[in-house]
Amino acid sequence: MHTQFTAEELAFREEVRAFYKEAHTPELVERFSNPATMKDAIIEWQRKLYDQGWVAPNWPKEYGGTGWTDTQRFIFDSERSAAGARGVIPFGLSMVAPVIYTFGNEEQKARFLPRILKSEDWWCQGYSEPGAGSDLAALKTRAVRDGDDYIVNGAKIWTTYAQYADWIFCLVRTSTEGKRQEGISFLLIDMTTPGIKVNPIHSIDNHHSLNEVEFNDVRVPVANRIGEENKGWTYAKALLAHERTGIAGVADSKRNLANLKKRAAAEVNGGRSLLSDPLFQKRLSDVEIELMALEFTELRVLATVASGGAPGAESSMLKIKGTEIQQALQELNMDLAAYYQGVLPTDLNAEQLGHEFGSDARQSFMYGRAATIYGGSNEVQKNIIAKAVLGL
Repeated sequence: MHTQFTAEELAFREEVRAFYKEAHTPELVERFSNPATMKDAIIEWQRKLYDQGWVAPNWPKEYGGTGWTDTQRFIFDSERSAAGARGVIPFGLSMVAPVIYTFGNEEQKARFLPRILKSEDWWCQGYSEPGAGSDLAALKTRAVRDGDDYIVNGAKIWTTYAQYADWIFCLVRTSTEGKRQEGISFLLIDMTTPGIKVNPIHSIDNHHSLNEVEFNDVRVPVANRIGEENKGWTYAKALLAHERTGIAGVADSKRNLANLKKRAAAEVNGGRSLLSDPLFQKRLSDVEIELMALEFTELRVLATVASGGAPGAESSMLKIKGTEIQQALQELNMDLAAYYQGVLPTDLNAEQLGHEFGSDARQSFMYGRAATIYGGSNEVQKNIIAKAVLGL
């Protein structure tokens, strides 16, 4: 990874900037924020990326990927964040798709990958359960073989956007013998199958993105199993590595940092801006240094993936540090909003709020508390690093 761009890379950057300026319209952004129009808006946005050939930059070219270098992928994500554009919904494009094209059979690849690329299917993730979150191997959702089907019973929880999903990829227990990890299988389940019930969960930021999904005698064809029976833990670990790498959110943190600096420069108290306050400067600089180090770590991981490797313990490092940086920026934004972040939008109108970002600062802070838990808690990630790197 070179720290200076070539002429070709600079031309590519201009092409990406022009695309975002034209395609990511204010009208589309407004529809993203409305629950009634959000799904259709996201699908429209992802299809714009598909039409451009840019919806799956991390996929192998043979399955519809871009064939970009790690530098191009870095530029693409950096420009996305700089434009304030949302990323794609990861569950199909970034999570289950790599499992399908790596471990699935040819029929599964032909059936699912084109529909994922075109955003014709909306996916959600069925991993966590009421009694199995960070300790995922403790899952109890059962799949019992019945001829050419499995009968699935159990529940998944914290299932993001299950209310919109056409399909869910699930870890299910198909055996209770041996180690817990050895009795798990990986199933692809149609959400319209009889016996599936979605129960909404409203989070502390008053949004509905999370759900509980119940399975009551749900019939799933054996043909929808990825790989071998009882080998799902192997496929799950590969998926989690991709998920944790994405959770790092380096590009978005860089944009949030830049916005924080602008807001701090405009915040004047006692005749000087908050940005010139030594204590605030110190806190801001500490986060910026950590973010710069994280960015170079991400670039090394991208280079590994580009050369045919897979993210290993590095993905856990990215997840830990990335989420800690996100929370640090959220805390600084809360401090910057001061009393205004405590005012509910229903109490005052936009002009009376004083700080237009106050409500958003509070909501981001509240939801952001979960970042160090989802995708495998940071405590678990430290155990993974200790085992994989230190041999403990």
